[in-house]
Amino acid sequence: MQKVFHHTHPYEPFIDSNTTKLIVGTLPPPRFTTGKLKEGDVDFCYGSRDGLLWPILDRIFGLHLKFETTKEAIDQRKAFLKQQRIGVCDIVASAEREKIDASDIGMKNIVLRNVIGYLEKYPNINTLLFTGGNSKNGPEYFFRKHLKDNNIPLWIISNNIPRIHEFLLPVTNKKIKTVSLIAPSGAANRAVGGLESYKILKRKNSTFNTLDFRVMQYQEYF
Repeated sequence: MQKVFHHTHPYEPFIDSNTTKLIVGTLPPPRFTTGKLKEGDVDFCYGSRDGLLWPILDRIFGLHLKFETTKEAIDQRKAFLKQQRIGVCDIVASAEREKIDASDIGMKNIVLRNVIGYLEKYPNINTLLFTGGNSKNGPEYFFRKHLKDNNIPLWIISNNIPRIHEFLLPVTNKKIKTVSLIAPSGAANRAVGGLESYKILKRKNSTFNTLDFRVMQYQEYF
């Protein structure tokens, strides 16, 4: 019988009383749970050397980040998030995997974090930035389930990519906006390449790539 890997989130939510925007993903790769990081990984949220979130933000804000397994690299990211009043609260607390990889679709017996509870606790948060859309086991997919479990309706504001929705918190009745960004992972490059808006820009400039497209999209919301 194949042994099941219990994939727990290695990082607590990074939020404080000043946070206004919250990045919401799923789980980092399993090696962040086991502690067996690769050279170039940063031991922090979205720290995979293969991930694109920090390279995107590095370009948008001119951060000159270090991409290495050091305390300095972690501190750079924390300082940036605090300065910009951005938090991180991935929605998955834990999951089980038969195959030890980073795919969202491979997660089973998933336990979600109480994101609504964090939103009620930190009232300055007004925007959720999903690092992926409504495909199965993506952050928006799980958040929709989380809302449904709490009997909270979600209203669509824009069906264009990135899709934008709104909902009201049940206790404070505060309006929260959600933005479903294109996933900052190489696995999403094929989907980006299929977008007509990307194809138009690519035809105008042959050097334009999928990272450039994400930078354009993300800078409007960060």
